[in-house]
Amino acid sequence: MKIAPSVLTADFSQLEAELKSIDNADLLHLDIMDGHFVPNISFGPAITKSIQDQTHLPLDIHLMVTDPLQWIPKFALEQTKYITIHVESNHVSETIQAIQKEHIGVGISLKPKTPVRAIIPYLNEVSLILVMTVEPGFGGQSFMEEMMEKVKELVEIRKREGLHFLIEIDGGVNEETIQIAKASGVDISVVGSYLFNQEDRHQLIEVLKCV
Repeated sequence: MKIAPSVLTADFSQLEAELKSIDNADLLHLDIMDGHFVPNISFGPAITKSIQDQTHLPLDIHLMVTDPLQWIPKFALEQTKYITIHVESNHVSETIQAIQKEHIGVGISLKPKTPVRAIIPYLNEVSLILVMTVEPGFGGQSFMEEMMEKVKELVEIRKREGLHFLIEIDGGVNEETIQIAKASGVDISVVGSYLFNQEDRHQLIEVLKCV
């Protein structure tokens, strides 16, 4: 299992130390919120660039924004590995093309109430599918185990169609729920408040990787 800590729950007044405490992770997950697509605001390109300058980890950028197209060039940083947009956002096809032009992996995400069929038209163009296991916008929510049906559906589609996208989940991941995720076929788990509430984050990341 690959582990992608979400910096949304980090202490930004101690950012360098916080990033160092999770530097054995596989990716760094950054939730970008516009206050419109979700009822919360996080941070933008300037803070993202500052985060990049203080970590060696590849960036896994999750745009929870209504109009992602305008933001792609601003988040196409040197360490950006994936930019994930929501299928519920505007101009999905055009935004996918914009990400591809930056030579960055395309991710597509779906909210809990959105069925897998909504992303079927894009499966040949994406490197990553992010299944939200909580309602997007706030940390600390409980894991929605019923979302594992979507994961299993995606695993079956991937196998049947000979595709290679990774399956990621975000929301409510801990030592118990990550076992459920692994059994369902998840490749990458975003871990937020559960990880940042631990004293020895390096150790927990190693435990979660070995699930």
